[in-house]
Amino acid sequence: MAEEEQDILSAGPEELYEHHRIACDPKQSPVRIDKFIFNRIPNVSRNKIQNAAKAGNILVNDNPVKSNYKVRPSDVVSIVLPNPVHEFEVIPEDIKFEILYEDDDILVVNKEAGIVVHPGHGNYTGTLLNALAYYYKDNINVAPSLVHRIDKDTSGVLLIAKNELAQTRLGKQFFEHSINRKYLALVWGDLKDDEGTITGNIGRNPKNRLQMFVFPEGDQGRHATTHYKVRERFGYVTLVECKLETGRTHQIRAHLKFIGHPLFNDARYGGDQVLKGTTFTKYKQFVLNCFKLIPRQALHAASLGFIHPGTNKEVYFETPLPNDMQEVMEKWGHYTRHKDLFEE
Repeated sequence: MAEEEQDILSAGPEELYEHHRIACDPKQSPVRIDKFIFNRIPNVSRNKIQNAAKAGNILVNDNPVKSNYKVRPSDVVSIVLPNPVHEFEVIPEDIKFEILYEDDDILVVNKEAGIVVHPGHGNYTGTLLNALAYYYKDNINVAPSLVHRIDKDTSGVLLIAKNELAQTRLGKQFFEHSINRKYLALVWGDLKDDEGTITGNIGRNPKNRLQMFVFPEGDQGRHATTHYKVRERFGYVTLVECKLETGRTHQIRAHLKFIGHPLFNDARYGGDQVLKGTTFTKYKQFVLNCFKLIPRQALHAASLGFIHPGTNKEVYFETPLPNDMQEVMEKWGHYTRHKDLFEE
């Protein structure tokens, strides 16, 4: 009898996929791998298994195989499958959203800050998936599915798969961390280096379940790596470009807090306080005015590059900073040019 180790990933984009690893018994009889998997993983359809095979998501001894492969004694089978993210009925709602690109396989949108991506406890309606259900309500051939997610109060590029095969092929890229994702973040403080890499396992904060926490010793959480590069310095705050090597929940927010530079106005991670600067009243009022302009963490998913699931060609999408971040940047630019006005 096969021994199965199932790893349902639970961080960032990867929480949208399940990874199953099955070690075959030394006396395993030859059987087609699609049938073998179907008999061992509950609630998985044959079609989902077939799509996984087409996408190269079924591996035997670390090599991709077709669905007609026959398992052998002591084979180690692994499969990555899409994992539904919502437990609730998605009610179509006429909610406007910005489309950057669309074809038969994918939809790329520019998500506004303040929009939840999918229904969940406390957010049963008003989500992007509700908007997509309405947008595709007359097209029975489209089944829009998330392949990654960004936080409610983060703006920027979001990728949607329009069919199961596209979802499965894109899922493999996210699972293997081959997606090219760049974010722009306004953070507290003047970073010492122009560029660098932050590495530290990320998991739930044991003292605050609403926060993610960096475990630098690697004894808990999941491995996470963020590369950053300074784009513009404003003295007490800095605009940085972050490139994700992994995609853990709140990765950028947790990593930057870990190195002492929380995101500007990130209430969950302490960035909604005056953390750097002077004690002058005018300066404090200036910062509070900036908070009013951007009542969220200053984080924007600026670009996304990946291999198109239909054409197998590399594609790239980007979107400029939203108005609230632009306005805050302009105010900080004005501050750095006229510090004397705020320090008296």
